[in-house]
Amino acid sequence: MITQMKKYTFLVFHREYEHFLEQLREAGVVHITQKAEGVLDNAAVQQQMQLQSQLEKTIAEVRTYLPEGTAGSAASDMPAEEMIQAFRQLLQEKQQIEQTIAQTEREKARMMVWGDFSSEKLQALSEAGYRLQYFTCSESRFQEEWTQLYNAYIVGREGKTVYFVTVNRQNETFDIDAEEVTLNNHSAAALNSDIEALNGLLAAKQAQLEAWAIANIKTLEQALEQTRQSIDWNKVQLSTTTLAEDKLKLLEGFCPIDNCAALNEMLQSEHIYFAEEDPTEDDATPIKLRNNWFTRMFECLTGMYGWPVYGEFDPTPILAPFFLLFFALCMGDAGYGILLIIFGILVAKKKINIEMFEGLGPIITTLGIGTLVVGFFLGTAFGMDLSKLFPSIDYLFINGKILTDGGVHYVSKAVYEAQGLKGGYDAQMVLALLIGVFHICLAMVVKAICFTKRYGFRSQLATWGWTLLIVGGITVFVLAMLFSVPMNVTKIVLIVLAAISAIGIYILNTPGRNPLINIGAGLWDTYNMATGILGDVLSYIRLYALGLAGGMLGAAFNNLAMMVMGGQIEGATWQWLPFVIILLIGHLLNIAMSALGAFVHPLRLTFVEYFKNSGYEGKGAIYQPFKK
Repeated sequence: MITQMKKYTFLVFHREYEHFLEQLREAGVVHITQKAEGVLDNAAVQQQMQLQSQLEKTIAEVRTYLPEGTAGSAASDMPAEEMIQAFRQLLQEKQQIEQTIAQTEREKARMMVWGDFSSEKLQALSEAGYRLQYFTCSESRFQEEWTQLYNAYIVGREGKTVYFVTVNRQNETFDIDAEEVTLNNHSAAALNSDIEALNGLLAAKQAQLEAWAIANIKTLEQALEQTRQSIDWNKVQLSTTTLAEDKLKLLEGFCPIDNCAALNEMLQSEHIYFAEEDPTEDDATPIKLRNNWFTRMFECLTGMYGWPVYGEFDPTPILAPFFLLFFALCMGDAGYGILLIIFGILVAKKKINIEMFEGLGPIITTLGIGTLVVGFFLGTAFGMDLSKLFPSIDYLFINGKILTDGGVHYVSKAVYEAQGLKGGYDAQMVLALLIGVFHICLAMVVKAICFTKRYGFRSQLATWGWTLLIVGGITVFVLAMLFSVPMNVTKIVLIVLAAISAIGIYILNTPGRNPLINIGAGLWDTYNMATGILGDVLSYIRLYALGLAGGMLGAAFNNLAMMVMGGQIEGATWQWLPFVIILLIGHLLNIAMSALGAFVHPLRLTFVEYFKNSGYEGKGAIYQPFKK
């Protein structure tokens, strides 16, 4: 639900304005109407916003160095820019050490084949008038006569590559069919010692960063909060209109109706002139959602698409149960639901700290519960067919067939296989399409009601015409099947519905306009509706396809693991290890892919099919009060 708002206009004498803003921020309930052009043109605010971005990025990085369970020391007065620069310097020093270690590791790997040697002895040979040259070539190109001609000595082999060194007088030159290389002055063993010393420096730098994080995290967080408040304050100042030669200050804002009484009392006590009124359609009224504990978990999904405009409907109460159902159908496995419940509980209790899942523990647990329940009735757990494991309750599982011979009826999987029946439709596929029909019909009803509330019944006759035709027609058809209504009666009712709908769709779709234009617009709308609705309904088949794919992949991993065991659970001892590894890796991979698909595709069904047919735009602004 969307909380009702009141629009406020404040008129304050310029000398009292600073005090008024302090009182307004102390109250913390008024969302100020901001002038975007003033904020974008102000260099000071832009600079503060850049500092805010830098602080947010720096704090996120500093927290990675904060030891677990450490809160940090008391805040200091060090300027934020100096702190950011100091941290960046430490990070740069650490990165330089890491780069040096990586380069030394690569050099060590290159020098390994040349063996261990003393750089001092090589220097002594050079002073004695000898020159050492280092070559590499393929084994087929190396010639044994080089050992006599050039004093070549093979020092190592790597695959089919030969590494050798020649020892000659410094004034002797020769041409050899091999690639000359330049060696490091240090051997692999010496480079390994260098790496150990560098790792010690890296550990010391890591400890220095941890100590710095403990000492300064509070100061950074305090600086971020001060910067945010300063930005808010300056935005309010820039959104103020000056009147009467700068003697009066005019400010507009919005307050939730539940907080209006306390706000009015504060304003009256401060002798502030204000006007309170209901917002109009033209006002940029912010929205504040008010939902129960269950629906509130799914508000983040609404925010991903866009918040509703004030006066529009909040889609979250409908989005929440349907997204839960869609996710569970796409996962389609009761065993994976149990794993999601455990994972969600661990995330909620901070036992698993992954940034992308922060704060999502409750919704993950809820989605896991839905997957467990739906997965059970779909008859799948960890890729296993529950109808075969529990044949006595086969009637509970929706994994049979819908047959249409002699009427529409459902048969369970066990009956279908036992009687050798042929044809029919998968019950889960039919269920997915029926859910799609109901979801789109619900969207059309919501659109008709909400648009009528916002724009009036007269302007929405075409919307009601389509709703009556499609939703009414489907309802009549279903009731006729359930209660065996005679075909001639059903036909008459459908004709009446079609006639009434046609008046709204083709004649009164835009009252006051030329009827011929209305008819043309209605025909174009008919084409779009006919092609769009069919495609929208067929999109819901993905609920069946994803669940089927996940179940089949899980069963494939089970079969692969059983093949290792020789098709029997009583295998040899050595067979248990690959059996367990295949099951663990296979099902972890499957649950990861299934969860990704089960998140993305229900979002698409909601954002495209449902929001399009419900007329939801999502162009509103969230309520953000001016407060400390």
